[in-house]
Amino acid sequence: MATCGNLRFVLAAALQYRQTHLDRFSELQDSYDRIAEEYCKRIFDELAHKPLDRQLLQRLANTVKSGPICDLGCGPGHVARFLKSCGADVFGIDLSPRMIELARRLTPEIQFFEGNMLSLEVADDSCGAIAAFYSIIHLTPEELPKAFLEFKRVLRPGGTLLLAFHVGKETVHEDELWGYKVSLDLRFLESREIEEQLHATGFRVQETIERETYGEDVEYPSRRAYIFAEKSQLRG
Repeated sequence: MATCGNLRFVLAAALQYRQTHLDRFSELQDSYDRIAEEYCKRIFDELAHKPLDRQLLQRLANTVKSGPICDLGCGPGHVARFLKSCGADVFGIDLSPRMIELARRLTPEIQFFEGNMLSLEVADDSCGAIAAFYSIIHLTPEELPKAFLEFKRVLRPGGTLLLAFHVGKETVHEDELWGYKVSLDLRFLESREIEEQLHATGFRVQETIERETYGEDVEYPSRRAYIFAEKSQLRG
């Protein structure tokens, strides 16, 4: 009877965790749907003012020998658009249906899909690279390793992952953004911790780059980090 009781407790805890996870991602999706148009107005042309970001994305495009680049957490598709201008074969995935609608309208020559980075509807070993610019900042510490394993699954052997994120230890919660009601947790991350998690999930970290903010007139005023990591050349 004790064993059955323990099993019921474990199952109840698992169901509660799953529901909490679903509720949180639903809130995240709804929040980005609400701010999609304003986000697009403010962010779509941001790369014009970010020379390092452009340089690193160009480098990513140049490294891919086969397979498309996935812009993961693509928003309105501005990163995907830049990668295409660099000559890359690219597609985008975002949790927000409204963001995907805007991305398809703004850059119809690129394919954009709705999706969750923890469970991608993308074939194993199919992507030459992944660009995840500020999309992992919404994941909890428990979800980050799961995301990295999913990234590794869809990358081809030798494929490259480029992450970008805010540097720090704090979590910023937003109940309102640009006049819209939202529920967003933006988690700042330490480069060393991300490097360790990437290593633990089977990536080889190639380079970590950090920079200071370009200023409030360009972006949220935070220190930024970029990590290049490679999936093993061996399958499995």
